Amino acid sequence: MNRIAIAALAGLLLTGAAAAQEAARVKFTLDWVIDGQQTPFFLTQGKGYFAQQGLSVTLDAGAGSAAAVQRVASGTYDMGYGDTTALIEHLSKNPEAAARVQVVYITQDATPAGIITLKKNGIFSPKDLSGRTIGGPTFDSARKLFPIFAQAQGIDLATVKWQTLQPGLNFSLLARGQLEAASGFPSFQVGNMEAMGIKADELVLFNYRDYGVQIYGNGILVSPKFMQENPKAVAAFLRAYNRGLKETIANPDAAIEYVRQREPTINVPAELQRLKALVQIIATPGARMNGLGEANRTRLQRQSEGVAKAFGLERAPAPEQVFNPAFLPPRAERML
Repeated sequence: MNRIAIAALAGLLLTGAAAAQEAARVKFTLDWVIDGQQTPFFLTQGKGYFAQQGLSVTLDAGAGSAAAVQRVASGTYDMGYGDTTALIEHLSKNPEAAARVQVVYITQDATPAGIITLKKNGIFSPKDLSGRTIGGPTFDSARKLFPIFAQAQGIDLATVKWQTLQPGLNFSLLARGQLEAASGFPSFQVGNMEAMGIKADELVLFNYRDYGVQIYGNGILVSPKFMQENPKAVAAFLRAYNRGLKETIANPDAAIEYVRQREPTINVPAELQRLKALVQIIATPGARMNGLGEANRTRLQRQSEGVAKAFGLERAPAPEQVFNPAFLPPRAERML
């Protein structure tokens, strides 16, 4: 190899090294364990879309949306994935500017929260939940949002009993016939219930979104400090994520492979079912018309006010405190 070629090669290596050094680091917390719901993140990372945007992203498993909001608010994580309702609660309780985490991309155009039961329990309509016992964790968003669902469906809250259970145990007890109904994300649990011997046609799903509860679900969260100091990194993250999300929606069967690569022990059929259920609340008619990631101010205002009332909060954060559209990719890129 002549000197010119060697010099050129050295230059390329130095350029590559410099680019690697300049990659913006993003510490990101998911909202839950690694499963089908997290597919868009692992596809985006696995296909190198974050790296192409000049980012070095670490994806860590979560412990619930409330924990994700707190992790981002404390600065332990730069960005995260969590429920807009959990963020509204946090902002209401922590009005100081320093704690103002914001959603910068709405992933779930509808909440996946709801109630799941079995036909053999004789619960066929929401009002049949009156006088029944529902099991779920105290922090479960479906349990916390139940008052909004009950109001929309004319259910007397005083007649409904709650049994506090660890996450997942409520579904196991339901399958064994030891619980009348369970709170959670019903559509996401069909595969797990089938794995426990309960057929899909034996289930009754009350997805809140189908019963008058029109609120947003999860979105991308950013800490105020990271947003201020690294605005280009936030915008780059959303460009990469938007690309990965669209590919996940287009082909869930291929996308689930990126979760299996990260977590080889997953039950692929169950997690694929969970992913396909997720796609249904992302790629809604509204999202297809208006584009992914956006939030309607009027709808978000109603959500904030409804959550404040249901949770007994002192204040309802304004929509602009909850959602910041400044970092979204152009609308054309967010269309399905």
